[in-house]
Amino acid sequence: MSITLDPAREDGPGQRLRWALADCWTIVRREVAHVVRRPTLIAWQLGFPIVSVLLFVYVFGSAMDVGGGTDYKEFAMPGMFTMTMAFGFMGTAMAVAVDKERGVIDRFRSMPMAPSAVVTGRGAADVLQAVLDLAVLAGIALVIGWRPSGGFAATLGAFALLLVLRFALIWVGVWLGLRVKNQEAAGNLFALAFPFGMVSSVFTPPSMMPDWLGAIAMWNPVSSTAGAVRELFGQPMVTSGGSWIETHPLLMAFVGPLVITAVFLPLAVRTYGRLAR
Repeated sequence: MSITLDPAREDGPGQRLRWALADCWTIVRREVAHVVRRPTLIAWQLGFPIVSVLLFVYVFGSAMDVGGGTDYKEFAMPGMFTMTMAFGFMGTAMAVAVDKERGVIDRFRSMPMAPSAVVTGRGAADVLQAVLDLAVLAGIALVIGWRPSGGFAATLGAFALLLVLRFALIWVGVWLGLRVKNQEAAGNLFALAFPFGMVSSVFTPPSMMPDWLGAIAMWNPVSSTAGAVRELFGQPMVTSGGSWIETHPLLMAFVGPLVITAVFLPLAVRTYGRLAR
């Protein structure tokens, strides 16, 4: 996709904002076009949730008991939604690392475009991808018999919280993608993403873990989002240690992503600005 730039940009604050938004939208269109033109990538991104549901709900889930006589499927599906959003930052990091290694980001830096556009455009495109991922996963959940029971507004709120977590982790992915040397190093980030997503309440209540591991899992932002969406879906955690953070999942589902965004969004923009220094 070609990028058309107006050399006669004005310097007023309003004009700078308008051009920054226009540049951001150009990057979004570029990222969406790349996804559409790579059907194998779409197949992988849509197939991964299907395999995950079959694996964790029907294979591992047959041996899981979370207490209270609750069907493990009802407990696990909100965790599946959360895990899909949490692991998404690996794809972000990989896409950014590929662009950096191929010199695409250097080309963007040489153009008269807003410095924030590459970062914010990547973020906006990933949010659109996250919406698609959630839609596919929700369809799979409905097919296997899972139903939210918290009401329409609460269900929308749960999906909004999932997107809030994904939005926050986008900036972690962008920052890591800019920091790693190449796409091979970006692929190794799975070693970081796996414990981040799995040491949480996604598939097992922290109270059923060893004390030290349960404490880590309880304070993982992924656990707060998983607990909040379970509550909004009308499927609260049936086994709880009674800690403060476990009893306030809705609050922490906002606070955790807010802190992550406040830290990593400026870091991502700053790292992008310093690439050639």
